Order: sequence, then structure tokens, then C-alpha cells
Amino acid sequence: MSDALAALAAAVAAAPSSAPLRVHYASLLLAAGRPVEALEQASAALRIDPADGEALRLVQDSAVAAATGARPAADPPATGPGASSAPVAGLHAPTSAPGGLDDGIITGVPSDATVPRAPGAPAPGTPTAEVPAAPAPASTPGVPAAPGPAASGPAAPSGIDWDRWEHEVGVHVPAPFVETPAVEAPPGQAPAVPPAGPGSAPHEEADGAAPPAPGGQPFLVPARDDAPDDGSGLLEVSRETVTLADVGGLEPVKQRIREAFLEPMRHQAIAKAFGKSLRGGLLLYGPPGTGKTYMARAVAGELGARFLTVTLADILDKYIGESEQNLHALFQRARQLAPAVLFLDEVDAIGGKRAQYSGSSGMRTVVNQLLQEMDGIGSDNDGLFVLGATNHPWDVDTALLRPGRFDRVVLVLPPDEPAREAILRHHLAGRPVAGIDLRSVVQRTDGFSGADLEHLAATAAEKAMMDSIASGQVRPITMADLDAALADVRPSTTAWLQSARNVVTFANNDGRYDDLAAHLRARRML
Repeated sequence: MSDALAALAAAVAAAPSSAPLRVHYASLLLAAGRPVEALEQASAALRIDPADGEALRLVQDSAVAAATGARPAADPPATGPGASSAPVAGLHAPTSAPGGLDDGIITGVPSDATVPRAPGAPAPGTPTAEVPAAPAPASTPGVPAAPGPAASGPAAPSGIDWDRWEHEVGVHVPAPFVETPAVEAPPGQAPAVPPAGPGSAPHEEADGAAPPAPGGQPFLVPARDDAPDDGSGLLEVSRETVTLADVGGLEPVKQRIREAFLEPMRHQAIAKAFGKSLRGGLLLYGPPGTGKTYMARAVAGELGARFLTVTLADILDKYIGESEQNLHALFQRARQLAPAVLFLDEVDAIGGKRAQYSGSSGMRTVVNQLLQEMDGIGSDNDGLFVLGATNHPWDVDTALLRPGRFDRVVLVLPPDEPAREAILRHHLAGRPVAGIDLRSVVQRTDGFSGADLEHLAATAAEKAMMDSIASGQVRPITMADLDAALADVRPSTTAWLQSARNVVTFANNDGRYDDLAAHLRARRML
């Protein structure tokens, strides 16, 4: 029995989150007359799985045994070649104890109940026994012996035969992800790029709050009542920790950002020698949810620069002239914080074509002010990189798209296969999953944006959650849940691509949307 308990203690130490393993260990400890240790393990199992009835029964029995000093009904049989194979008698004590069972449970559980004792360590107050060098075979049914050096099956680095323990304990949970053989690329086609590493964040739209700085909280600029026109009360400034290495895919976009801003900022002396100004602008466009905002944050994090976001609500005011003053104050504040990245979200709403505002002089003057701030007389934007994002670049005023303002218009496409796999892994992490064939899911999600993939993972989790609520037992997300979610979720990029097809067909005389036309032809939509 001592050998089996030592092996189980090692198994619990290696897998502390396994509730069935702790329950089995607690039952053997209780049968061996060690109720305090049994109470520790049963309580830890109950915290892992509050619905485990066997763990609750063991907590009650162990608490009663620890409080009353009761012993098991029968001593555990000795292990050896001639030992009897009769099962160990269970301990079924009354459900209440003098003084109340709840008091006994609360006071009897130490603060470190989740940490099992070292293998072979005796309980307090029990005499120590010398552990034999070679483990004897277990003769008690249901109590596996510690695996020896010649144990069959793959073993963990700690020397535990997990396959044997899984068989003995009777618990089997499929692996979170299963791998399918990769299909060789046809002749003439480049193989797929490996997925992003474990530390890579997915290429997707980031709608949440900015990640904290290394200190723990974003660097916020408080509003100043004494100088409301300096823009400090209109901007939320943060230092980003996301870098371009954390963005999956989008290599053409990354390369253009390096050329236009990142490398000149890192090597200012060389840039000045070649007459390269430390300023620039880049307009990202594409379907919703493809990672434009996330890319903008990564640019700021790449240099450790401040990241400033501007939306329509930060600029517009109900009084004539106030909107222009707000826009000027925002740019002034950004220049004071240089090097900085100023992100204009939905730039088509801020800098739309002035011809559309023939009946609204207020918006025309806002666009004029934006043109002046980006590249006009008296505007010194050295160290300030302006990034814009829009879903409708054809609605942006053409004066904003000339060199000196938004130097380049770059298409941000939906993620490719490696990026989709990284996104799915990211959104399934932290959720109970079992037997997920990611390669199959990736192949069936062509055209999905990062936001679509997040919605797919959330929908599959909802289906598994509702099934768990109905059955009263938590189960992991399986391929059946993802298959059902795929039947409900459709790619949101299709409608945008169909609307963009008309622009490419009839309004691409200057070749500005050639990259979009190539993508539409590849998808046989043009």
C-alpha cells in the first residue's frame, strides 16, 4: 500500500489539477488511516470540481475521522506474493459529528491543501517506515502499483507511466488538439508558412482596451482644466507593448511601415543623410475585423512610442469652429509627445470627400483643417507618424491621399491559413477543448476575418456551455461544437468584397486598388 500511495503522491504532484486522481488518492489515504491527508486531497478535488459527489463524501468521511480519531473498518491488506486480494473496506461514517460537521471541515483544512505531500512522506503522528528499494506488485483491486523501470508505454520525464495510470484510474480526456497529416502543396505552389509561435498574438481587430505598459497600467494623460486647448483632455495616450512580431501575416504592410517610419526613426542620422524626413502617413483599408487597429498599435509598440487614438467623437462639436479647434489641439498634443503614432480610426468619417458636404459647410472646414494639420504651412510633424484606417477608402478626400499626407494606401486582407490557425489557438486557449482538428477548421474558414474567427470560437463555446448546463456536468469543446458553429457563422468579408468589386471595375483608373483587384481575381470574384 505504501508503494501505491507513494506513486499516487508523485502522480498528484505532476498533475495537481486532476480531480479524479486526487479523489482516488484521498480514498486510499483514508483507508490507510491518514484522514488529515485524505481531507487535504478531497478538499482540493472538490475545489477543482464542485459537482464531484465522491469528493464531497470523502471530505465528510475524512473530517469525521480526523475529528473523532476513527479508523477504517478493516486494516488494508499487506502487499506481497501471498497477500489476500480482498478489497479494502470503505469508511462510511455518520454524516454529522459532534460540534457540527461544517466546523470540522473548515478548521481541518490547512492553507496549503492543494499541495500534496512528498511521495512517501508520513502523516503527522504516524511512525515512519523504511521504503523498500523495489516496489512490490499491488494486490488490492483498484490500487495500481508504482511503475517500475520496465513499465510499458510512453512515460513522462518524471518516470510515471501516464498511459497505465490513465487506464487504472479510468479517466480519459482526449488531447486538446489533434494533428492531421499536412497535404503537400501542388507543383509550382509555395508551401504554407508555419503558424505563429506561442508568443504571437493573432492578426485580428483589437476592439478591447490597450494592453498595460510594463508597469502594469497604461500611461494616461490627465485632462487639464487650466489649459483645455492643448488637447490633453481629448486624447488617451498609452505606451503599447505589442510589436510587429506579435502580428501574424500582413508582411507587405509590415514592410511598408518599416520603410516609411520605423527604420528612419531607429537610424535618424542615416535617414537625414539621405534626406528622409522623420514623418509619414499610411492608410490601411480592408474588410472590417482584419486587424487594422491591431497593426496600428503594433507600430507604436515597435518603437516604444506613444499611441494616440482619434475618433469622430473626439473632434466634432455642436458649435461652429470648435471642431477645427479640437482637431488642431489633438495634433498639437501629438507633436509635443513625439515620437508618437497618431491613429485616425474611420478616417472616411473625418476626412470624407468635400464634394459630399456641399450642404454642410461645417464638415468641409473640418476636412480642410485635417489637410492643413497633416501637411500644411506651419505644421511640423517630425517624429509623428499618422496611421489611418477605413473600410471605404474610395470615400476619402483625394487630397488626403497624396504624398506628404497618406503616402501609401495598403490593403489589409483577411488572414491566411497560418494566421487563421494562430487566431483560433489564441481564442480557444483558456477554454476546455478536446480533440480539435485545427487544420480541418482552418481549411473550412477561408475568407473569415479575425473577428469572424473569434465569433466562431465563442459560438462553439456557447454550444458546449449550454450542453454542460443541461447535463449538469462540464464537458470540453469538441469538433462537433465547432462543426455546429461553422453552420451558423458566415464570413463577414464577402459583402465588403462584393461592394468593392464595383469600385475596382469602374473607379481604378489610377491603379490605386490594383492589389484589391488581384485578390478579387484570385477568389474568382472579378
